Amino acid sequence: MSLVFLPPPSNALHFHYHTSNNNHLLLHLPSFISPLLNAPQTHHYHYPRLRRPTTPNLIHSIIKASNQSPATTTTTTSSFRNKSPKDINILVVGSTGYIGRFVVRELSARGFNVVSVARERSGIRGRNDREKTLRDLSGSTVCFSDVTDAEALDRSLAGLGLPIDAAVCCLASRNGGIKDSWNIDYAATKNSLTVARRFGASHFVLLSAICVQKPVLQFQRAKLKFEAELISSSSSSSSSSPPLTYSIVRPTAFFKSLAGQVDLVKDGKPYVMFGDGKLCACKPISEEDLAKFIADCVLDEDKMNKILPVGGPGKALTPLEQGEMLFRLLGKKPKFLKVPIGVMDFAIALLDSLTKVFPALEDAAEFGKIGRYYAAESMLLLDPQTGEYSSEMTPSYGTDTLEDFFQRVIKEGMAGQELGEQTIF
Repeated sequence: MSLVFLPPPSNALHFHYHTSNNNHLLLHLPSFISPLLNAPQTHHYHYPRLRRPTTPNLIHSIIKASNQSPATTTTTTSSFRNKSPKDINILVVGSTGYIGRFVVRELSARGFNVVSVARERSGIRGRNDREKTLRDLSGSTVCFSDVTDAEALDRSLAGLGLPIDAAVCCLASRNGGIKDSWNIDYAATKNSLTVARRFGASHFVLLSAICVQKPVLQFQRAKLKFEAELISSSSSSSSSSPPLTYSIVRPTAFFKSLAGQVDLVKDGKPYVMFGDGKLCACKPISEEDLAKFIADCVLDEDKMNKILPVGGPGKALTPLEQGEMLFRLLGKKPKFLKVPIGVMDFAIALLDSLTKVFPALEDAAEFGKIGRYYAAESMLLLDPQTGEYSSEMTPSYGTDTLEDFFQRVIKEGMAGQELGEQTIF
């Protein structure tokens, strides 16, 4: 996730942050509105021609693992890697999310047989029906099912009558709420691994997030719990299933999440940021580049059994630098609105107090904490020696730059990059 800040009207302040699967949370102070949740889905599938063919000190261990050299990382060659992509079946869950759609497209372009699991209604607030989903995921087999129900997912995949060689999981909580985080970032993701293994998968690529390095939020804890179980599963094998390898991908911020103020600045409004605009920084990566990196993880043995932080090309950018870039591209004189970080602290303290009396507000309190986290924490790799964020240690990948993205959005608008707003409070 990363924050997008919207200028306030006369009597309210808005904070807009982006979650890792194409959702944005719009925070309004001081009114309170409950989050909307998507309805459960049914289970059908559609397919074109398809070839058959708990550790102690968890955080320290994961940070250490993410910096291991290839020479010290255990790898196991899986038999499917010896086959041609046209003979490899890859299961993708979270296929209709912001990154998932691009992953399906990239894997299909590389010649893999892709099985895309999708809900009957997907997209922002379930606005996409089956036909729209089939068009978006064309080139892959679309299996309409429910990842929150392991038995239903098992039945849906059984109907295909196909083995699975590898699985890619792009699932993420829709809004970062407490229950939704544990249902999706942990339970549904675990269901996906369990069912994929049942159909023969020997490699699991997990799209996680770089922010789990410093876990204070429920969705971060849910992701870490599954990461730990995935790593543990790879070290324990049974005679009834092939050895399991994994690749855990932890990206930084996405381009889309940093473009929320483009139209506002074009209209002459100020660029909004917390403090002096230097509280945090990120190395954003495009959806296309991230999809390519994830696709690389399927066959690249150098990426097996590793935690893989990844950002885009170039230096890390603070909100101040992002704003200055935007004004320069628009040919406008910089105009900033600096919001004290204490505004968020006050809101969180108020919500925490109200939650004791009104438990239904616990998600609202969590959303406030999420907003506060992304206002002050960098989306960069933590140096395990210093405990500080390091731009130099954060790996870069791809060729797409934020400046190029801003230029395109200024000319063409946000078509295809719409912000999935969820009003919180």
